[in-house]
This record gives sequence, structure tokens and C-alpha cells, in this order.
Amino acid sequence: MILKILISTIAKLKLLAAGIDDIAIYIPKLFVDARDFAKARGMDPDKLQRGLGVSKMAIVDTNQDPACMAANACLRIMERNKIAPKDVGRLYVATESSLDESKAMNSYVIGMLEQVYGNDSFGHCGGIECKFACVSGSYALYDNTNWIRAGEAEGKSAIVVVSDIAKYDLGSSGEYTQGAGAVAMLLNDNPRLMTFDPKVTSTSIKNEYDFYRPFGKETPIVNGQYSNLLYMIQVKKALMAYKDKALSTGIIKLKEGETILDYIDFVNMHLPYSNMGKKALTYLLRHEWRSLPRWKGIIEKMGMQEPVPKDPRGTIESILADEEFMQKDHEFTKRFTMTDEFQEAYDSKLSSSLIASSMVGNLYTASLYMGFRSCMEFEFQKGVDLEGKRFGFGSYGSGSSAMVFSGVIMPAYKEIVKNMNLEAEIGDRRKVSLEEYEQIHESKLSPTQNILEGKKEFVLVGVGSSPELRGQRKYVFKE
Repeated sequence: MILKILISTIAKLKLLAAGIDDIAIYIPKLFVDARDFAKARGMDPDKLQRGLGVSKMAIVDTNQDPACMAANACLRIMERNKIAPKDVGRLYVATESSLDESKAMNSYVIGMLEQVYGNDSFGHCGGIECKFACVSGSYALYDNTNWIRAGEAEGKSAIVVVSDIAKYDLGSSGEYTQGAGAVAMLLNDNPRLMTFDPKVTSTSIKNEYDFYRPFGKETPIVNGQYSNLLYMIQVKKALMAYKDKALSTGIIKLKEGETILDYIDFVNMHLPYSNMGKKALTYLLRHEWRSLPRWKGIIEKMGMQEPVPKDPRGTIESILADEEFMQKDHEFTKRFTMTDEFQEAYDSKLSSSLIASSMVGNLYTASLYMGFRSCMEFEFQKGVDLEGKRFGFGSYGSGSSAMVFSGVIMPAYKEIVKNMNLEAEIGDRRKVSLEEYEQIHESKLSPTQNILEGKKEFVLVGVGSSPELRGQRKYVFKE
């Protein structure tokens, strides 16, 4: 039924369909075990695991960076689909791990790909590097989706790559939420995986300093609690705008006592760490359910009224400073997540999207789409028929902006999803010692002092240091 409504809506709006045809990942082969990490930092490993939901954090080798990870993900998706450069009209890279203040990362990626496909083979291909913290991948996806819908693609595909290294200061609280990886998405007008719902994508934006990285600083300045709450507030605002658009276009029709989330079969959230997705779902469900008849029954089961801050219309700072409210809200949230109603929503809509995050850590721009990839694989393994199911995306980028959008899984999805195997695609990995991790983290080793030898992938072999070549990066494809 959802699929029929989508097709009818696209026809009425006289738009070309557009969506994700395939998705490929690249994760570095080195990782830090979260339990080892916790012990070395004097933390309880079990408490860290419960609090963040992270078991392994992928880290780059000395001869890897966001550009070569992006190129490796691109190469995988092109080879798997037998895509030639002439078939690609646009190649966008979204990242917050930029290598240059002027030269765009997609130019590095094209340079690497042309080592395989031939000089100037991508000379016709347009594209830019996109930046708005972790939400930039969603803006890149939206831009290229509309390029296809408008007929500008003329039969060509677009590739959107999200690639990042999440890196925090040694000894900081953010150090437990690191990771690295890239996700490449192939977009066209006849997608096998998902067609995006038209005319419903919604955004929320505000000038904030919840998380930022000034010029010349490798690691961010983070206001953790503030950023977490701001994330949820901004996504909620975007969701409200999405609801208005979804109802006005007729894609979703609510009945008495229903919420917009009842019509989103799977929810994918931005995942700075796995359990943040659960926190975000909890926040959104509380907002959506508290005005519905079902809320009264849930409150009765919990035996506790939902707390209200002293200044309900106050700032985020005033809410966080309201210690009595924060303690009560923590207890309320704990009880709410133990209810059958929440657990059913969590298990059916979100849980599968968190599995990959626990295995690789924070991927910044790529975390949302790794979650999408994770959800499809593990729901398919459960035997769930995904055809016609609607996926909702809650994307957030510090600074700050949120984007909420949705799409419907297409009938041909099985030919893609049946071959998904996260562990096989990541490949054999090597656990690094804390000493090795800290040497890499503090950039004490050169690109040639790598731990592993790359195979069938692009690697960084040098960075220019002389005045006339300063910062120039050289990559090669390792056979």
C-alpha cells in the first residue's frame, strides 16, 4: 500500500523517481577494543558498554585518510555494479574531516579513481565537498536526488560518499566515541533499494556552538550534554515540519489517536555512539505520544508523572542546570524505556540499525547511512520482508542543523540486501595496542610506517613538506 501511494504521489507531482540503487562501505582494518580502552583509562568496561553501546572503534592506519577511504568505497560500488566513469554525472563527498581549506575532497577521490579507470575518465563529472558537520551527507544526498528528479542527470547516476575520522583529545570524554569509515551511495532514477519520498524533506537550523573545530585544530571542542539535547530538539523540530508536509502531500494519512511515527516502519538516527540512537527515539516517542490516548495507560504502568522543568520555555542551559528536573527526567526515561510499548517500538523500528555502530564506532557523516545499511541487513536476516516499508531518517549536524526525510524500499531490494554481510565486507581486522593507538592518534608516525599493507585499495604514500609542495598528498592503488 505504501509503495502504491508513493508511486501515485510521484506521478501527480510529475517528478522523476530518485533514490539509492546500491550502497557500499569501507572500514579501516585496525580497531581498538572498547574494553581494553576502558581499563586503560580507569573506567568500568561494563559501564562503558552499557552507556555507549560501543564494543570496537575502527581507526585509520598511518597510510589512510578520509579521501582514500572515500575512494575505496567508491571503487567498490562502481566495480560491483559495473559502472563506468561515463555513467557517473556527479560525485559528491560529504565530510567534516577536510584535508584542505580550498581543494575539495572529491577532487582527491577522482584523482585516485582515475588511477584505475584512466586519466581524465571523470573529467565530465561535477561535484563538490559538502560541510555541515554530520548532517552534510544528507544535504549532499538531497541535492543529488533533486538533480535526478529534475531530469538534469539525463540517464547518468550520482555517487554520494560520506567519509570521516571521528577523533577526540586523548583523555577526553569524547575519546570513547571515536571511529572511522566511509559509505558510498549510488543514486539514479530507477533505484533498486529505496525511492525517496518527494516534497517532504524538512530541515531545522540554528547558529550554535555545541560542537566545533576551529581552523588548525585536529580535534573538536565539545559541549557534550548540551549537544545531545540540542540534537534531539533540532530533530524534533524537523520532524514536526516533516509531519506537516507528509500530511499535506497525502503520503501519510493519520487517524484518530495515531502519530506520524506509527507510519515510519524503521527509524534511522544519527549515531555519534550506538546508544544515542535509543536516546533520540525515546525523546521523539515521548513528544509524539504524550498527546495521545495511549499515553495515559503508559503513565499508569510507570507509576510516575512526566516531570516538567521549572522553566518549560527556558534555554537548554537552564534545563540542564535544573538538577531536580534532570534527576526526575532520568528516572522517568529509565522507566519509560522499560515499558512494553517502548520496547516494541525500539525492537521493531531501531535496534537493527545500531548493530554496525557498536562494531565500528562513530563515523560522523557516515554514521546515519551505516545505520541504514545495518538495519537492512539484520532485518533481512530476521526474515522481515522490507518491500514497501518506509524508512525515516533523523540526521543531525552540530553547529547546528537537522534534516528529516523518508523513503520506501523497492521490490528489487533483495538482489542487493541478500549479499550484505557486514563482517565480510569489513574483512579481517587487527586489534591495536593502546601504545600503537596513541602513536597513530598523535601523528607520531609517517604514512610509510603503516601497520598493515593495503590490498586492492588506495593508500596515502606521502604528504609534501617543502614550501612549494606543502600539503600535497600522494596516493597509490595497491594491487
